[in-house]
Amino acid sequence: MIAEVSVAGVFLPTAAVTGVVAFGLHLGASALARRLGLYRLVWHPGLFDLAVFILLWAAVSALSPLVPAAWLTGL
Repeated sequence: MIAEVSVAGVFLPTAAVTGVVAFGLHLGASALARRLGLYRLVWHPGLFDLAVFILLWAAVSALSPLVPAAWLTGL
C-alpha cells in the first residue's frame, strides 16, 4: 500500500483519506439509523456513533489496498 494519496497535486496521508471516506459513510449510516429508530435501542448514542465510525474506518482501511493505484496517484 502506498503511504500517500495525490489529491489535485497535493499529497495526503492515506489515513486521512480513509478517515474522510469513513466519515462520509458514517454520516449516511447515522442518518439511516435515525430514520429506522435504532438509537432507541442503544444506551449511549454518542458512544455508539464512535464505535460505528471506528468500525467503518477499519473496514475502509482494510479495503484500501484493493483500490487501483492509478486512482490514488492521479495517473
